[in-house]
Amino acid sequence: MKAINELIMPDDVRYTDDHEWARLEGDTVRVGLDDYAQDQLGDIVFVGLPEIGDTFKKGEEFATVDSVKASAECYIPVSGKIIDINMELEESPQLVNQSPYKDGWFVLVKPDDPSEMDDLMTSNTCIEKLKG
Repeated sequence: MKAINELIMPDDVRYTDDHEWARLEGDTVRVGLDDYAQDQLGDIVFVGLPEIGDTFKKGEEFATVDSVKASAECYIPVSGKIIDINMELEESPQLVNQSPYKDGWFVLVKPDDPSEMDDLMTSNTCIEKLKG
C-alpha cells in the first residue's frame, strides 16, 4: 500500500468522496477510479462497465470493480449519458492499477450539467481528507 505522499493525484482532475475521478475534456467528462482506490483494492481482475447510451444521475452506481481482495461499486461523478467506454479494460483490467488516469479510464460522459464538476474535490482537498 502506498503512503499518502506516494499517491498520484493529478491537478487536472476532480475527485469524489468514493474515489472516482473526473476530467473535463471539452464538453465531455472522462471518469475512472483514482490512485488511492486502485491501490487499496489491489490487483484488479475485472471491471464491469455500462453500455454506450446509458444515462445516470450523479451518485448512481455505474460500474463495478473486482480485485483479488474485494469487489467495489463505482458511482458516477456527474449526471449524463455514456458516450464511450474503455473496451481495453475487458481484456486488460490491470490497466486501472498501472495507469488509472490515462489507460485505465472507465467511461466518457456527455454531462447534463457541467457545473456539477464544481462540487467535486481538487487533488489538494482529496489528499487533505485522506490525511484525516
